[in-house]
Amino acid sequence: MAELKERLRADLTASMKAQDKLRTGTLRMLLAAVQAEEVSGKAARDLTDEDVLKVLARESRKRGEAAEIYVQNGRGELAANERAEASVIDEYLPTQLNDEEVANVADTAIAQVAEEIGERPGMKNMGQVMKAATAIAAGQADGSRLSAAVKQRL
Repeated sequence: MAELKERLRADLTASMKAQDKLRTGTLRMLLAAVQAEEVSGKAARDLTDEDVLKVLARESRKRGEAAEIYVQNGRGELAANERAEASVIDEYLPTQLNDEEVANVADTAIAQVAEEIGERPGMKNMGQVMKAATAIAAGQADGSRLSAAVKQRL
């Protein structure tokens, strides 16, 4: 079993003992999302730490998007709750790269693809560059930020 999943379970137990309702609810939701991911598809499987990180990143992104929608509709109290949940989730994610580091990742990915194909990649090679950039970033940057940096450089 993934170490991160075990850490989530241990932290859930600790938050229940501390009677921290926000943290307990968020961790329960995360464990449910991980379990749903494990049983999705044709056969049940155990997730690796990398897979669990992908689930956590997806859940964090959902909370951010929901908070934006709540703010647009004048529901600040619900937005604050979503942001609080996102901050609990972010504790388990690796630190995010800043804009300069994302730009360096994009440049490195473009250089790798250029070496593979023998010429400077263009927009038609965007998929190859994004695949390389995603591998280099290893969950430390959102796909939309990577995509924007790659598009800017191609």
